[in-house]
Amino acid sequence: MDKIPRRTILKSSAVLAGMHLLENSLLAVTPQLNVAVIGAGAFGGWTALHLLRRGAKVTLLDAWGPGNSRASSGGETRVIRGTYGANKIYTKMAVRALELWKENELRWQRQLYTRTGALWMVAGSGDFETASIPVLDELKLKYTKLTPDEAAKRYPQINFDGIKWALWEDEAGFLLARQSCEVVLQNFLKEGGEYIQTQVQPGPIENGRMTSIKFSNGNEMNGGSYVFACGPWLGKVFPDALGNKIRPTRQDVFFFGTPAGDTRFDEKNFPVWINHGDALFYGIPGNRWRGFKIADDTHGPDFDPTNSDRKPSETALKAARDLIAIRFPALKDAPLVESRVCQYENSPDSNYIIDKHPAANNVWLIGGGSGHGYKMGPALGELVAELVFTDKSADPLFRLSRFEK
Repeated sequence: MDKIPRRTILKSSAVLAGMHLLENSLLAVTPQLNVAVIGAGAFGGWTALHLLRRGAKVTLLDAWGPGNSRASSGGETRVIRGTYGANKIYTKMAVRALELWKENELRWQRQLYTRTGALWMVAGSGDFETASIPVLDELKLKYTKLTPDEAAKRYPQINFDGIKWALWEDEAGFLLARQSCEVVLQNFLKEGGEYIQTQVQPGPIENGRMTSIKFSNGNEMNGGSYVFACGPWLGKVFPDALGNKIRPTRQDVFFFGTPAGDTRFDEKNFPVWINHGDALFYGIPGNRWRGFKIADDTHGPDFDPTNSDRKPSETALKAARDLIAIRFPALKDAPLVESRVCQYENSPDSNYIIDKHPAANNVWLIGGGSGHGYKMGPALGELVAELVFTDKSADPLFRLSRFEK
């Protein structure tokens, strides 16, 4: 794993000192709260860490471990970007998340974020990208609008036939996914948290509160407050409260081999890219030497994250190869070197679910990442920790009541 350069660490020492002073002041004034966080992925792991740093006694639990192969937070890499159409809430969260990724990189002296920029290639209407620009302006995120010719001068590796214009997002890049989940857990433990690997079932709800949770070995825990961040399993854990509001879908991801010695598609020479036409394909360069990553963002068929086999679809593979042949001619005949099947856990409107259980005021339900949640982990965890401590409600965009309208 790469280390942060020493010069960067020294320049940031004052910032980190201020962070420690803030944490110490919070510990001094905040009464201790006991919290069990179920799920050690991007949402649960960061929530547990932020709760701990606010002074709570926190136990983090997961059935298979952080970033495991069944988890939506598994795999090597995820995109981080701020382009979200007209949705300022998400762009603001992305800005805060990137700040927190960088702060914790310095704290841990571990590189988790790689800045490559992101190239949005507009082959469709461009409404989404156009609506993003005023938000990017307001939040002072650097971007550039490019003509196809201008983009081709930057990246001759790309064939821009059929592309109307492009949006270059300067601060975008990619995050280490599985590895970051592990790093969050390691530092959660160093900072005083407790981790248990076990399957968890919710206990009884009495007088508006959940009294306990049950482990697969028969043990029970009374955590005081509970945060369930169970990813694609959240709907099955709470069928009465959530019903079909969490829908896991199958998502195929492919990695193609670049020519030997050819660095044109490495992260130092190539950006995160999005090809937005009738479908939205995206890719990540380099991927820590795993190959040229490509995936279709279209929600796939329903998927059982526990029991389904994860053999890639030939149909999805053909679609990926077809796009590569058009957009990246040098990789037209590239071999498939690796593939994986992950899943999204989609809410009906693709917005996150951050709300209390309707019948238990000490239970928070956190999920609905919908394929764009990983990057937000640090900011979402910070938000959830604040809500748990202050007993406030999340923005209406994230509440369960939005589905009742």
